[in-house]
Amino acid sequence: MMTGARALALAVPCLRAAGVDDPMGDARRLLSHAMGLAPGRLTLHLSDTLSKAQNTAFSGAITAREARVPVSHLVGGRWFFDRWFKVTADVLDPRPDTEALVLQALSKPFTNVLDLGLGTGCILLTLLAENSSAKGTGTDISPKALAVAHQNSVALDLQDRVQVLRSDWFEKVQGQFDLIVSNPPYIGADEMAGLAPEVRDHEPHLALSPGGDGLDAYRIITSKACAHLTNGGRLIVEIGPTQGKAVRKMFDDSGFCDVRVDQDLDGRDRVVQGVNPA
Repeated sequence: MMTGARALALAVPCLRAAGVDDPMGDARRLLSHAMGLAPGRLTLHLSDTLSKAQNTAFSGAITAREARVPVSHLVGGRWFFDRWFKVTADVLDPRPDTEALVLQALSKPFTNVLDLGLGTGCILLTLLAENSSAKGTGTDISPKALAVAHQNSVALDLQDRVQVLRSDWFEKVQGQFDLIVSNPPYIGADEMAGLAPEVRDHEPHLALSPGGDGLDAYRIITSKACAHLTNGGRLIVEIGPTQGKAVRKMFDDSGFCDVRVDQDLDGRDRVVQGVNPA
C-alpha cells in the first residue's frame, strides 16, 4: 500500500534528477492536489494510504513535472496577491515579481484602468478587487487568453466591472483612462534559448518575446498611451531587470513627467511609470 509519505519519498529524487529547482515543494504541491487537500494540510495526511486514483494522478503529475511542465498547469492555477487565478498553456504564469507593478498602481487612486496584454487578468482583476469603485478594460490579441481572463473575472465575481477586448495593443481601445498598466512581452530574441524549460517550452512565446531586442512593445505603448490617458493619468509597465534605462528614455521622449524606475522585492529594476502632463 502506498502512503502519501512513501509516494513523496519516491517522487522527490525523480524531480531533483530532472533539474527541478524545488523538488520537495513541487512534489508536496502535486501530492496535495492529487489527494484533494489544501497544501497546508498535507502533513496531517502523509500517513494516509493513497487510493488507486490518487496514486495514478500523482504519478502522472510527477512524470509531467519531470518533463518540466509547470506546476500551475498541473494543478490548474496559481495564487497571486492572495487570490487564485486559473492558468493554462495559453497565458503567462503569474509571477511574484508582477506584484511590484500592482503595488505601485495601488499607491494612488484610480477609477478607470486599462490593462494591455491581459493574459490571466491577474493585474487588472487584482486592481479591481482591491479598489471596489473602479472599473477596467483588458486587451489581448489572443482569444484563448481572453477566455481565461473572463473565467477568472467570473470566479472572482468581478465580471460586471470588466470589459475584455481582443485588440493589438491600442488598436480597438476607445476612450481615456486614469491608469494604464501592462506586463508586455520583453524577452529579447537571443535570450529565449536560455529560459527555463518551464517557460521556454510551455508558455506562449507571443506573450514572452516580441523578437529583436525585446523593447518593441514599450515603443508602441509609450508612443500611444498619452492619447488614452486623462490629464494626470499614469502609465505603469513591468520591465526586465536590465531594461530600466531604455524604457525610461521612451517615457521621457513621449512627454511623460515624473518618470521613475522602481524595484521589486529582490532589489531589481521591475517597474517604470510616468504621468501624462497634458
